[in-house]
Amino acid sequence: MTDVNHHISDDLLMGYAAGALPQAFDLVVATHVSLSEDARARLTGFEAIGGAVLDRVGEAELAEDSLEATLARISGVEPEERSAPEQSEGIFPTPLQRVVGGDLDAVNWRSVGMGVKQAVLHSGKDGSARLLMIPAGQAMPVHGHRGLEMTLVLKGAYSDDDGRYARGDIEIADEEMHHTPIADAGEDCVCLIATDAPLKFDGLLPRIAQPFVGI
Repeated sequence: MTDVNHHISDDLLMGYAAGALPQAFDLVVATHVSLSEDARARLTGFEAIGGAVLDRVGEAELAEDSLEATLARISGVEPEERSAPEQSEGIFPTPLQRVVGGDLDAVNWRSVGMGVKQAVLHSGKDGSARLLMIPAGQAMPVHGHRGLEMTLVLKGAYSDDDGRYARGDIEIADEEMHHTPIADAGEDCVCLIATDAPLKFDGLLPRIAQPFVGI
C-alpha cells in the first residue's frame, strides 16, 4: 500500500458507498481507495452500515412495469465505473486501468501548453475526469474554483499553500480555495482530477485558452 498523508473525507466516502457521487468523482474515489488502507477500511465500515440499514427497511410496492422500465434505462446508458478497490502492477490502480485501457503508456495525451498534457477520461453534465501530467518543476496557473475539484496524485508530487501531495494523496478544493500547484523538481507529476465546474484562472492567457482545453 502507498503511504498516504492526505485522505479523502468521510462524507465523500459515504457518498461513494451509497452510489450518490457523479461518475467522474466515483472514478477518483475508487482509485484513491485502491491506494489507501485508511480509505479502504473506512469504506468497508460505511458499506457495512449501509447494508445494516437496508436490512431494516420495509418492503415497498413496485409498479407492474418497474422491471421493464429499469431494464430499458440500463440498456440506454453506459454503466458507471464502480470498480472494487484493487491494486495493480503498474502506476495506475486497477479501476483507472480499466478506464484508460492500460497503464501510463496507454494514455492518449494532448498538450495544453507550458509542457502540461491532459487526457479527458469522462465528460458529462455532472462533471469531468481527466489525467494531467505536469512537467517537473512546472507551476500551474494561479486559479480558483467555481465548484468542487478532487485531485489524486498518481506519480511524482506537487505543492501548494495547503502542503505537499504525493502518490495516493488527495486534495479537495472548493469555491474558497485559491492556489498555484507546483510540481516537484526531478519527476513529472501525474494526477487524476475530477471537477464539476470550470476553474477560475487569474491570468488572461489561461482564460483565453480555457474553452479550447476544457479545464
